[in-house]
Amino acid sequence: MTKLALLPGRGVLRLTGPDRVAFLNGLVSNDVASAAPGRAVWAALLTPQGKYLADFFVFATADALLLDTPRDGIEALLTKLRRYRLRAQVELADAADDYAVYAAWDGPPPEAAIAAPDPRRPEAGWRLLSPAALPANVSAADYATHRIALGLPDGPPDLEPDKTLLLEAGFDELHGIAWDKGCYMGQEITARTKYRGLVKRRLLPVTLSAPVPPGSKVLAEGQEVGEIRSTAGRLALAMLRLDALGKELSAGEARVTPGADGAPEAP
Repeated sequence: MTKLALLPGRGVLRLTGPDRVAFLNGLVSNDVASAAPGRAVWAALLTPQGKYLADFFVFATADALLLDTPRDGIEALLTKLRRYRLRAQVELADAADDYAVYAAWDGPPPEAAIAAPDPRRPEAGWRLLSPAALPANVSAADYATHRIALGLPDGPPDLEPDKTLLLEAGFDELHGIAWDKGCYMGQEITARTKYRGLVKRRLLPVTLSAPVPPGSKVLAEGQEVGEIRSTAGRLALAMLRLDALGKELSAGEARVTPGADGAPEAP
């Protein structure tokens, strides 16, 4: 049976106007032009230095782009995007009151919604935007367990604004970067990080011997080598130094083991 969860922490930003695709495409890490009905694109907005600012799923309708993004970041994202609008014919608006965001997995999504497969991993399921309430049968916490086991970030705290690089967060493997789309803000640093092999840490799913709070420091041989980000019981996402993956890791009193059921292997 399909699991369907309402995600109250997510909201929607709407872009309209004839230049909406070209405007957003020139700013973000993925190819916005490939978004279409039934196909969403996952992308990030970066600083000029290639550091993460925001990420979102881009849905395309006949007359708008709809961005599924963390609700508490919409105002800041609107401010940043409007700064780059200049003469582009595009209008931006907070549409969080017009659409609720859902995730569905383990089966097909309801038909009465704007829906697309989660582009990051097939096992992730579906993303849905709906102007009307849908019959959710599991909780947002259940979805958190599902996504963390798959190694999927969900904005902050998994991704740190002005600090995280996309390749540290798995955007390459999770189809969040179009390497052939041309320039966008932060593109040069992102490409240099990939082709020079400069990634020294990665956001990875881990299994804990006991629950620990987000923000707990991960230690190896008494040295700090990472940090726990979002958690779901004994599952978590952690930003870890790659040179520590073969060592015994701990966070508080808990043992930390890289990997979780359904997650990709650590690099």
